[in-house]
Amino acid sequence: MQLRAYMGLIRSLAIYYNPLRRKELRTFYGQLLQPGDLAFDIGAHVGSRARAMRAAGARVIACEPQEPFAGFLRRSLPRDIVLVQQAVGPTQTMARMAVSSLHPTVSSLSTSFATEAADAPGFEHVRWDRSQDVQMTTMDALIAAHGMPDFVKIDVEGFELDVLSGLSQPVPMLSVEYLPAFRDRTLAVIDRLAELGQYRFNPVTGEAGVFLWDDWRDAEGARLWVSGLDPRGGSGDLYARLA
Repeated sequence: MQLRAYMGLIRSLAIYYNPLRRKELRTFYGQLLQPGDLAFDIGAHVGSRARAMRAAGARVIACEPQEPFAGFLRRSLPRDIVLVQQAVGPTQTMARMAVSSLHPTVSSLSTSFATEAADAPGFEHVRWDRSQDVQMTTMDALIAAHGMPDFVKIDVEGFELDVLSGLSQPVPMLSVEYLPAFRDRTLAVIDRLAELGQYRFNPVTGEAGVFLWDDWRDAEGARLWVSGLDPRGGSGDLYARLA
């Protein structure tokens, strides 16, 4: 099982440390972040986003509980990136993560995600073959410890709403991964953000590193777009910023 886990790590490194992708990420985050900004990377995985945020001049808090990724980050991240080896969710507790050793990007703390994904388009080849107990903190606790972030990136495979349930105040800007096969989860995230503040939205498809729309749309516009996604389509990130 340990061999499979390290094979998953190697696979992720090959995907996310592609030189072209790294350059696009640095350019994109350079447009969002100013030197000295504080950024949270929730679900840091192999640290490609955390490094891109740092390259933009941000102070970065990277949260990643999953092994062997947390160990890789401890050894490889620049020392000025703060690594928090915890999951982020609605409460401070211990939680169990369903892990896919060969496809670790879809490991999830959502108790229903793996079950639902088994029949979802694009997940036919994925198997969740083990579990890991992880310590969980909350966004509010992170803010109390490190300060109000200027930007939060959340990529936690169906657990995004749970992360936002542990946040009691709006943050200036954030992004959440969307999965077209799980549109209802993204719609619930939009509703939660509308409860927190007056946000406007703009998606990025895949790893394009460019916003899809010329304008930032209100919550209803974002809902309409998400509702129209093809369940067989690719994932991306939905960005939200306070109006």
